[in-house]
Amino acid sequence: MFRSISAEWLKLRHSRISLVLAILPVISLLIGGFNFYVNQAALQNGWYSLWTQVSLFYGEFFLPILIAICCAYVCRLEHANRNWNMILASPLPITNLFIAKLIIVSILILSAQTLFIVMYWLAGQMFSIPGPFPMETVIWSLRGWIASISIAALQLGLSIRIRSFATPIGLALCAVFLGLGMYVLKIGMLFPFSLLTIGMSVLSQQDLTRTENLAFLLMNGIFIILFAIWSIHRLKHKDI
Repeated sequence: MFRSISAEWLKLRHSRISLVLAILPVISLLIGGFNFYVNQAALQNGWYSLWTQVSLFYGEFFLPILIAICCAYVCRLEHANRNWNMILASPLPITNLFIAKLIIVSILILSAQTLFIVMYWLAGQMFSIPGPFPMETVIWSLRGWIASISIAALQLGLSIRIRSFATPIGLALCAVFLGLGMYVLKIGMLFPFSLLTIGMSVLSQQDLTRTENLAFLLMNGIFIILFAIWSIHRLKHKDI
């Protein structure tokens, strides 16, 4: 497994994925920070008001797209020149291949989450927001990362099956609006994109109860396992 992860990491060397990981969080902070700046008279809840502005664009739109881009990117080399045929004919276990890609995407998204929370703190300092930095936002970012792994498991399955780079990203964008609708209907726990909204407290900063946190973790675990099984099964039994 370690060799599989190392191989996937080597494929990213000298790539431009790091630029994407930085640009999308930066754009989110700039848009959200500008909204906060021009509406400070109405936004009177300090750090939490800033979070509502920056996390809305990032957690609801940019992060799901970023996950889809990362998943499509880690599959691009296999799709080039029909390299899947060579990989699937090798002694490398299919399960190891999928899990290695999922781990790499998870690491990439964790780095984006870390960058986002650091820039959120810097934005708060720049706006001279009074009061201590709310550590809840770190927890919300970690919960968002956990939900991101669920989405990544799904997006990897799509990116493995679909040769087009853009199509899985377009499907992710459609799923964002579906997830938003399910969240509004209060059935967000049943869809990974809605779990991202819940985990990052994008639309509501009311903290989850202990039971809700357990349900959140349980549903993410179920989605990760189900999507992984589905993707690995298709890799083993369907031609790419």
